[in-house]
Amino acid sequence: MILLAALVGCGEAVPGDEDGRLRVVATVGMITDIAERVGGDRVRVHGLMGPGVDPHLYKASAGDIRRLASADLILYNGLHLEAAMADLLEQMDGRTRTRAVTADIDPSRLLRPAEFEGAYDPHVWSDVSLWMVAVETVVEALSELDPEGEGDFRANADLLLEELEELDRWIQAQVARVPEHLRVLVTAHDAFNYFGRAYGFEVRGLQGLSTVTEAGAGDVQDLAGFIVRREIPALFVESSIPTRNVEAVQAAVRSRGFEVAMGGTLFSDAMGDAGTPEGTYPGMIRHNVRTIVEALAPDVEEEP
Repeated sequence: MILLAALVGCGEAVPGDEDGRLRVVATVGMITDIAERVGGDRVRVHGLMGPGVDPHLYKASAGDIRRLASADLILYNGLHLEAAMADLLEQMDGRTRTRAVTADIDPSRLLRPAEFEGAYDPHVWSDVSLWMVAVETVVEALSELDPEGEGDFRANADLLLEELEELDRWIQAQVARVPEHLRVLVTAHDAFNYFGRAYGFEVRGLQGLSTVTEAGAGDVQDLAGFIVRREIPALFVESSIPTRNVEAVQAAVRSRGFEVAMGGTLFSDAMGDAGTPEGTYPGMIRHNVRTIVEALAPDVEEEP
């Protein structure tokens, strides 16, 4: 804690910020994508967590802390997603402007699973309509720091929101092509409950909402039994979580005389590589939906 305080106190400038652009640090890639799209040329965005990084377990490096300390704005998800960074973000509050992009979502729209100790499910981006609220929060946060840029931020956000509205309609059309009895999404951890509620899927995760607690042998056997009883055709791994536990479920299902396929890799808590379609929020969501539909209903043709 002494080291953290010293680093925060240093307040080193980010190289290249002499051009006058706002210095924004975002935690997960989905937030980085919003900040870049909304901020445009008026911001310089640094994302802390890249492809394959689990935000539940991520701990900031000394370099990260320096960037956070010198930022004009820190954008984070909140709802305990960045659990290992909670103390650091609390330290930053008051020194640097911070904003949780979920802060303006109506609590009545948030899921509050009983097993998560009374807290909300943080994985709101899997419901596109909820993530649109986060876009508005970013517009407000940037405009407070750069009032002259508000018109640009608003125009950029309107274009992004239009794209997300179209994306939401596309998802509805795709999932409607999957027979209702096959709309069961089995994944490594409970990152898709908002997706399930929005688009009509029953969701089962091997681990809970956070990956901090490892799944045990009993969890593997319970999930295997569910898959066999329901004759689920496919289960899915996640890009930010090791595959070994899901592979253990597949093996346990096979030992019961049933075959469940690996349906593919979904992007849950992290996006894909920069420069690829999956390295953007819309591209990540499209990849997930295509992967799910093709695995659960392989004879279904994609809607244009």
